[in-house]
Amino acid sequence: MQNFLRKVKSLALKDPKNIVFPETNDARILVAVAKIVSEKFAYPILIGHSETIKKLCKKLKIKMDWSKVKIVDPSKKSLVKKYSEALYALRKDKGLKPKEAHNLIKDPNYFGTIMIQLGDADGMITGATHPTGDSIRPVLQIIKTREKFHKVSGIFFMVLHKKPLLFADAAITIEPDAHDLVDIAIDTAETAKMFGLKPKIALLSFSTKGSAKHPLVDKVTEAVAMLKDRRPDLLADGELQVDAALVPQVAKRKCPNSPLKGEANVLIFPDLQAANIAYKLVERLAKAKAIGPLLQGLKKPVNKLSRGCSWQDIVSVAAFTVCECQHSLK
Repeated sequence: MQNFLRKVKSLALKDPKNIVFPETNDARILVAVAKIVSEKFAYPILIGHSETIKKLCKKLKIKMDWSKVKIVDPSKKSLVKKYSEALYALRKDKGLKPKEAHNLIKDPNYFGTIMIQLGDADGMITGATHPTGDSIRPVLQIIKTREKFHKVSGIFFMVLHKKPLLFADAAITIEPDAHDLVDIAIDTAETAKMFGLKPKIALLSFSTKGSAKHPLVDKVTEAVAMLKDRRPDLLADGELQVDAALVPQVAKRKCPNSPLKGEANVLIFPDLQAANIAYKLVERLAKAKAIGPLLQGLKKPVNKLSRGCSWQDIVSVAAFTVCECQHSLK
């Protein structure tokens, strides 16, 4: 596990990026930022009032090298004017009024997102104190997806002792259809490659190769067919039960002709309910390190934290975000 995380941090260290943290009233964020500064793999930008942030760090006894941290005051008139005008220009066709844009920009998530859109920052990490909807809404409205009609999805890197696994979509799409599953699978494969992993994709079900008949199974088999048609270069199979996807001995019995041979490292779940339950079970019972959710499909990198995250989780997500920024800016 530590080897993989060290590899990601070393990749980030090669070309650090400017990462925005809008939730500066949370102790976990400030502890994580102090650690990030000491490890030098990112340039943190904190949204908030300098005196308030520094007082909180002093109270919490957090030692911060302030020369390596940029604090942006969201009440600064010139910035409010610049960012609210930019927000209005982006959203006026959707009915947004100038006054509404001025009020919205006071929200740190909108403020941070517009910074990325205008190139004043490279990526953002949020969600430690905000629900998913509040964290993601500004991103979808401002940064948007890479392609029209493309769905944003969320993955977790589940880092176990032997190898990392990617779980998707474990954050955003509640009931993906077959087309959504294909997009999720392709995006997750590209994310795996970004971090040096060869994707071996299993589209999961409660059925293995026709062992059960149900419309939910049909959705997965349809997605597998479309995926192989769109991306024949990817190693993928389904529909598979999770043991057939992950255990070679079980795969030999249940699906001997599967090209995955029980060695999948990318797990595409049939819906959000299954994915959310699965990642939390693996995290809590198997003691895996859950890193994410990392958001896929956006034009620029923004990642959402779980509200139950630790400061160590935030440090890890920051390293992954820097690597995503490196790729998005190429």
